[in-house]
Amino acid sequence: MRAQTSYWQQSLKYKIDASLDDVKKEVSAKEQIIYKNNSPQTLDFIWFHIWPEAYNKSKNTMLYQQLRRDKAHRRHISSYESGAIKDLQFTIEGEPAQTEAHPVYVDVIKLKLNKPLKSGDSVNIESSFIVKLPTFFSRSGYTKDQFMICQWYPKPAVFDKSGWHEFPYLDMGEFYSEYASYDVNIKLPASYVVAATGVLQNKDELDRYKKLGAANVKNNNYAPLKYLAPSGMAEKTLSYKADSVPDFAWFASRNFVIQYDTLQLKSGKVIDAFTYYFDRGSKLWSSSVEYVKDATKKYSNWIGEYAYPTVQAVEGPSNLNSGGMEYPMVTLITVQDDKDYALDAVIAHEVGHNWFMSMLGSNEREHPWLDEGLNTYFELRYEAEKYRYNSIFGDKIPGFLKKASTESFQSQTYSVMASLDMKTPIETSSSGYRNNDDYAMSSYVKPALWLYRLEQSVGTEGMNKAFRRYFNEWKFRHPGPLDMKKSFEDALGFNIDAWFNLIYRPGGL
Repeated sequence: MRAQTSYWQQSLKYKIDASLDDVKKEVSAKEQIIYKNNSPQTLDFIWFHIWPEAYNKSKNTMLYQQLRRDKAHRRHISSYESGAIKDLQFTIEGEPAQTEAHPVYVDVIKLKLNKPLKSGDSVNIESSFIVKLPTFFSRSGYTKDQFMICQWYPKPAVFDKSGWHEFPYLDMGEFYSEYASYDVNIKLPASYVVAATGVLQNKDELDRYKKLGAANVKNNNYAPLKYLAPSGMAEKTLSYKADSVPDFAWFASRNFVIQYDTLQLKSGKVIDAFTYYFDRGSKLWSSSVEYVKDATKKYSNWIGEYAYPTVQAVEGPSNLNSGGMEYPMVTLITVQDDKDYALDAVIAHEVGHNWFMSMLGSNEREHPWLDEGLNTYFELRYEAEKYRYNSIFGDKIPGFLKKASTESFQSQTYSVMASLDMKTPIETSSSGYRNNDDYAMSSYVKPALWLYRLEQSVGTEGMNKAFRRYFNEWKFRHPGPLDMKKSFEDALGFNIDAWFNLIYRPGGL
């Protein structure tokens, strides 16, 4: 838990060529990784996450063990179709390389380096692979009209000052990934619309998306225009580039409606904003691109400027335990709600993860509150300012409170939140929670309340000042809890031990 003094992090460059077989429900791919060792140590091996194997029902994976302990999932496990990764063939600098199974986790392997990788040196690692997609559950897979390609490629585990972080894929417990640049080519039938991490490099395709999306915004989603592939085109290859991101995900459907607009930040920087959703005869998503824009502007003003060139939200199938799942520059929204303000709130939360996950890359598995809790604090502010709404309580907010000032609304809703059952300390790893309810309460709600307690002392602008300092000092790096504490203290000008030590306290605050 010490604040980091001599800081370093590894550097990766990915090039991936992928092809979607929408009949077999498979992705065939070849991956190249340039892995630079910035650590002071010589490496003899690299741990790799091969997380599609977590979805393999024939193996007693940690994912399935966790799902069986959850009542909601346990009822549905028999209906889940397996996923898997196969035909891995690693080479290092063009020479065949050996792998070794992890002693516990089937979705982690050790790649043995053909020669030691010294500090400051780089190595070229390649592998072909095939991913058999599961039916959609736990963030990834397919449905009858959509593909969610997430956790899909062999990925080096993080190696930092604490050593290797080779952990299995879990449903309750998110990620910790090295920052990297990505150059990804996706081949698939021409009729599909794709939303992905990064910027689409095919100018003609990007122009089609923008033209359709802008028209749908202008028409307020009335009889929305649908994507049509150019005449005579059976397949296409879409190219995406992304820099300084911890992950790459993509989503594809023949039935996506597109919305597109731009937003301008205070610095003058212009961002492309897209949403992708389904025409279900409802107007729920008709303002979706406005929600994306508003969240991006507000978080930029509160925390620090959005660093990427595009921001996107995608409508997905319903999910048992969450309203969405975030990836850099693109988020999957899985809430099936018929209220516009509730959809706006979910989109704001998931867009907000571009700060607390992507631009600030904390270890979500060890410190989930550094991601979910900080983000929930800002989501609740967004909801209160815009709607006098609080997603913790939903439609239970009394009418008189909706007419209150933002400050009064926040004070009274947080006062009620303080009475909720929050037995587990904020500083608890993902594996330490009893169930999803416990996880949600103590890694989302309790940290938001904790941050509000500090806001009551330093004011809203004081909190913005502290978060801006934290963001500017740790953007595109891997901060821990004490790094955040030091940034806050430097910004506020006083010691916050008494407040910060509350993260270790069980029960209420």
